[in-house]
Amino acid sequence: MNTKKTWITEIAIAAGLCFCGAAMADVATLAKTCDGCHGADASMPAIAGLSEFYHADQLFFYRDEERPCADATSAGGETTNMCAVAADLSDEEIEEIAAHYAAMPFAPAKQKFDAALAATGQAIHERDCEVCHTEGGSNAADDSSILAGQSMAYMEMTFGQYGAGEREQPDPMKKKIDTLSDDDVKALLHYYASQQ
Repeated sequence: MNTKKTWITEIAIAAGLCFCGAAMADVATLAKTCDGCHGADASMPAIAGLSEFYHADQLFFYRDEERPCADATSAGGETTNMCAVAADLSDEEIEEIAAHYAAMPFAPAKQKFDAALAATGQAIHERDCEVCHTEGGSNAADDSSILAGQSMAYMEMTFGQYGAGEREQPDPMKKKIDTLSDDDVKALLHYYASQQ
């Protein structure tokens, strides 16, 4: 047995384990920053449980300033801009953050909703949205976010951005959004909020 070769192999393995541990610590540190707003603040989306592909895509969009990047104030009074947050993230960090959150369960927001509006919203969702946002908008595997259980405040802001053309969207979605009345949007908001 070549003891020199074995020794070098053991050092390489140990170095690899240290590197992985350091990478995990960095992701954990980054995640703590994200957790300060996401999931704890009604105006911010819950991001745990989003698909890895979708989550990474959104962070790339923010980094490249392809999504609206207005300043947002958290419940704790901190002002954040997602383009600024993502600006210095490497491709690897984005992928690691996305993988970290994809491995976590989605936690729907506990919020009030109108049951009659939610029933109307369900019918609208099934007619116009279910093709891409399956299982009532709750299936992360669709790679099109999770709508069911997101906070109503965040969803209202998002519908507003789509309706105003401020946020990129696929052509089929734009056609659907353009046909929705204000009452339709309100009903959809209550339907997604009802899924807790």
